Amino acid sequence: MTIRLLLADDQHLIRAGLAALLNLEDDLKVVHQLPDGAGLVDAIREHRVDVAILDIEMPEVDGITATQHISEAFESVVAVLILTTFGRAGYLQRAMAAGARGFMVKDAPAQQLAEAIRTVHDGGTAIDPTLAAEALSTGANPLTVRERDVLKAALTGASVKTIAAKVHLSAGTVRNHLSSAIGKTQTSNRSEAAQTAQLKGWL
Repeated sequence: MTIRLLLADDQHLIRAGLAALLNLEDDLKVVHQLPDGAGLVDAIREHRVDVAILDIEMPEVDGITATQHISEAFESVVAVLILTTFGRAGYLQRAMAAGARGFMVKDAPAQQLAEAIRTVHDGGTAIDPTLAAEALSTGANPLTVRERDVLKAALTGASVKTIAAKVHLSAGTVRNHLSSAIGKTQTSNRSEAAQTAQLKGWL
C-alpha cells in the first residue's frame, strides 16, 4: 500500500529536497506540493492525499490554521503532520489542538520522519520527544484569543489606536487585553509581551 503525501512549505529547496527523500521510500509517494496553506483542502481532494505534511510559518494561510481546515473537512480520514524549523512548545500545543497527529522538527533524521508518517497514517501520534517534554513543563497557552490578536498586531510596534483599528476593538479594550497579556508573559511592556509570546509559540 502506498501512502500518498502532500507537502506544503514556502521554501522551495526544502520542499523539493524533502519530496526527493520521501519518494525513496517504497511505501511513500509525494503526489502534490504547495508553497503555502491556501487551497489545501481542494488539493487534498483532487490528489487523494492520505497524509498532509505542513510547515507552520507560511504566507496566506499558516500551518496551524490549515490543519484546522483539514480536520474540519476530512475529520480523521486525512492525517496532518507538522514539520517545522520552529520547535516551540506553544506551536506543538496549538497544532495538536487543531487536529494534527504529528509534530516533528526539520532536522529530524529522514528515517524518523518516514516512520512518523506511517504512524500518523495508521491513526497513531508522532511527536518529537524533546518538544513533548517541554510542552508538558510549560503548560497550556495562557493567552485568550483576543490577547493573541492584540499581541500579533503589537509585534510591528503599532500604537494602541492602530491596534484597536486592526482588531476592531476600542482603545480601552485593547489596553485591557495588553495589560493582561503583559502580566501573563511576565514582561514590562506590550513589545516585550508580543516578542515573548511569539518565541513561546503562543501566537
